[in-house]
Amino acid sequence: MFISEKEIEIRYAETDQMGVVYHANYLIWMEIGRTNLIKDLGFTYAGLEKEGYLSPVIDLSIQYKAAMKYGQTATVRTWVESHGKLRTVYGYEILHEDQTVAATATSEHVVVKKENFRPISLRKIDPVWDAKYVEIQRGTD
Repeated sequence: MFISEKEIEIRYAETDQMGVVYHANYLIWMEIGRTNLIKDLGFTYAGLEKEGYLSPVIDLSIQYKAAMKYGQTATVRTWVESHGKLRTVYGYEILHEDQTVAATATSEHVVVKKENFRPISLRKIDPVWDAKYVEIQRGTD
């Protein structure tokens, strides 16, 4: 299984009145991690959009384990949990500097045509990208 890692320095603006990272910022970090995974594999989400496709989130699950605070550095670990004909599930771990798990999550996506939002298989629009996801999905080591 291929895992991409991206460090994020936590900014003051990402915290709430309690001094901890506001929960919605984890979703932004997940997007950063997903984009970094795609880049690490040699593809670009911007390229997918340029070709007339989008990959919206259709399901999201996140479990918060240990609060993060301003001044810390978060590491976002991202991988392909599963990849099928139409759906891709990404897995995430967001870690403290000491490797304590701050959050775990999954997000499920489909690829759709931009003009009508009809789902389309990644295999039809980019067979190389599709094959890479099949190769690296969890459980295929």
